[in-house]
Amino acid sequence: MPAYIIADVKVRDTEQYKAYVALSPAAVAAAGGKFIVRGGRTAVLEGNWVPSRVVVIEFDAFDDAQAFYDSVQYRDARAKRAGATDFFNMILVEGAA
Repeated sequence: MPAYIIADVKVRDTEQYKAYVALSPAAVAAAGGKFIVRGGRTAVLEGNWVPSRVVVIEFDAFDDAQAFYDSVQYRDARAKRAGATDFFNMILVEGAA
């Protein structure tokens, strides 16, 4: 069953954030993931959510997505990102069968 990592990010320091953007795709690919959404236009259809930069990554399974998040490669990417955002909200959700 597929699983998705969904993030809503507000970047403060674009130069520092570029280091994260340079490292994260390899970590995603190493875990078998693929970007479905990586920024782009948004529209709030209901509610009070005001997304900044939305990212959606698809994995074959929940455990694959968790392995990506826990990987050394992604920990290194997160370290480069530290302090570059006003917020970085991320969830892991299992997809529909």
